[in-house]
Amino acid sequence: MKKRPELRIIVSSATLQAEAFLRFFAGEHAAPGEAGRATGGKVGNIISLEGRMYPVDILYLEDPTENYVERAVKTVFDIHAKEQDGDILLFLTGREEIDRSVQLITERATTLHPRAQTIQALPLYAGLSSEQQLFVFDQAPENTRKVIVSTNIAEASVTIEGIVYVIDCGFVKLRAFNPSTGIETLTATPVSKASATQRSGRAGRTRPGKCFRLYTESTFASLPEVTMPEVQRSNLAPAILQLKALGIDNIARFDFLTSPPAELVIRALELLYSLGALDTYAKLTKPLGTRMAELAVEPMMGKTLLQASKFGCLSEMLSIAAMTSLQGAVWFQHDGQKKTQDSARRKFAAEEGDHLTLLNVYQTFVTRGKKDLRWCRDNFLNHKSMLRAVSVRAQLKRYLERFGINVDESLASKGTEDGATKGESIRRCLTTGYFAHAARMQPDGSFKTIDGTITLHAHPSSLMFNRKADWVIFHEVMETGNKTFIRDVTKIQKDWLLEYAPEFYHLKR
Repeated sequence: MKKRPELRIIVSSATLQAEAFLRFFAGEHAAPGEAGRATGGKVGNIISLEGRMYPVDILYLEDPTENYVERAVKTVFDIHAKEQDGDILLFLTGREEIDRSVQLITERATTLHPRAQTIQALPLYAGLSSEQQLFVFDQAPENTRKVIVSTNIAEASVTIEGIVYVIDCGFVKLRAFNPSTGIETLTATPVSKASATQRSGRAGRTRPGKCFRLYTESTFASLPEVTMPEVQRSNLAPAILQLKALGIDNIARFDFLTSPPAELVIRALELLYSLGALDTYAKLTKPLGTRMAELAVEPMMGKTLLQASKFGCLSEMLSIAAMTSLQGAVWFQHDGQKKTQDSARRKFAAEEGDHLTLLNVYQTFVTRGKKDLRWCRDNFLNHKSMLRAVSVRAQLKRYLERFGINVDESLASKGTEDGATKGESIRRCLTTGYFAHAARMQPDGSFKTIDGTITLHAHPSSLMFNRKADWVIFHEVMETGNKTFIRDVTKIQKDWLLEYAPEFYHLKR
């Protein structure tokens, strides 16, 4: 902004700490304004656009609940029995809790009096097909109360007409990176006061409403004011790679809005060095490091894409990168059709694991299902997500072509010069990027990280669920209840870790 005084930056958010942002950009020009709000002098100002809000009554539990999912379902039927007409929005943390709650509500709704108003429970989360997501915006049938069970996607991203009652479980799933293990998990954590206020506001959009918080008032008072910034809880490798590419070499002295913990910075630098993106002086390597920074994927996947041509599997790795960017939104579910869904998935299954299975899905979609919605429905594939994967792949291909890397689009499976099969080449290539996400199977079928500190379980949606594999790499980690699950899992060999990551792993003598 010092070099470009004519540049105008607009930062917009429903839950933003506006004063902190203004003080950061205004620096010495920041000064207290009316009602204690900061002003930025000639540098900037805060413009507050208040939405139309009806009064919302906030109700708390007298005592903490042991199971907020069960309590949420009970609260739904308490509202249905005692409150006036109006739809209900229930906030839960993730897909498993939402599907379970919808099932419980649907089962208990059958016990209502035949002449009483019925209940229609609808899920809302990112993994649903676009048609299923649009159901929540439809008007409920006559003499029916709609109950929408949603993740925090309904907190600020969408507004649903007719919501009068909100039930807040008090938790949200956030990504958190553990620098000691190098693993980023999706963990349920208490919401902030700002998020709780945003949720309660959903009840007052069209008329006075009520918010039922499934925690005590003293618990609310102890919540943090705002959600912890991502820079303080995430894997900083992508951010540091971008800063290095911008010419900012001294990360320790960079003026962050909120400074990250030193442990996160150190771990990110170690990972980038092991990936070959940084040299021993923490400078960006050329061409690998500069190309990884330019690719619009996280560093581990960037490394696999840039190494893929050496393994003769660049076309396949582009497809896998595009599919993993969907973050599990490849399939959609229909109630009561689990066996049919499992049978449809097995058509695409690859013995080596999930990454090659995703490759099979992509290749079959491109040849058969791209213009055939019925084929996608029959195979429980999310057509909208698959089209997004096609678009992402095309973008990544353009990046590589700009680097002068030619992409051979042959779908034929052929061996490489060293005699390795295409499947092995892909798994070796994945290991060059995801060596930090390696685990070993235990006798009981679970997995342990290389240092043995964390027990992991293959996610039920993974092909490796209840299957044997000695060593694996994985793409994503998520916590549900008291278990830590890994998704997008692929078999590898232990020797590959030592071959492709000698700076990261050493054999004990």
